[in-house]
Amino acid sequence: MRFGNFIWPLLLVALLAGCVSAPQPVREVKGIAVWDMEDLSPMGDGYPDLGGLLSARVIETLKEKSAYDVVERERLSLVLEEQNLGSSELADESTRLRLGRLVGAQLMIFGGYQVIGGQMRLDIRLVEVETGKILRASEKTVSAGDLAAWLNAAAEAAAELEQ
Repeated sequence: MRFGNFIWPLLLVALLAGCVSAPQPVREVKGIAVWDMEDLSPMGDGYPDLGGLLSARVIETLKEKSAYDVVERERLSLVLEEQNLGSSELADESTRLRLGRLVGAQLMIFGGYQVIGGQMRLDIRLVEVETGKILRASEKTVSAGDLAAWLNAAAEAAAELEQ
């Protein structure tokens, strides 16, 4: 009788242990910063204010569809002011990566667009801040006369980088 009293609690513990699920790994949310897209068009062919608009669409897409913590552009601007950096210094990608570390971003998106003839080409890349390694890149080409297509191209490229 003593053995029977001892076995039931053991069976209950074994049964309950089988019901406990394994702990799920915690997915690390990475901070990501997006720089304005550079106008790489030949002289006079580009649209100088388009870089901010395309970058805003990339940011919007990342906020909607990704697990990244998007660093607000205002934080980047504040760090730029604090570091007292000019636009010529920002042409150096290593300087921009250093600024990314300062705002807590582990990843950055850089890119540019080019308007030639009847086409606009957008190239963007996802870069690891710590190493400078390009993790993914995307290229989209659309009609130069279609602003909606440009914005859609930026959204599609951002979604490809997130995969």
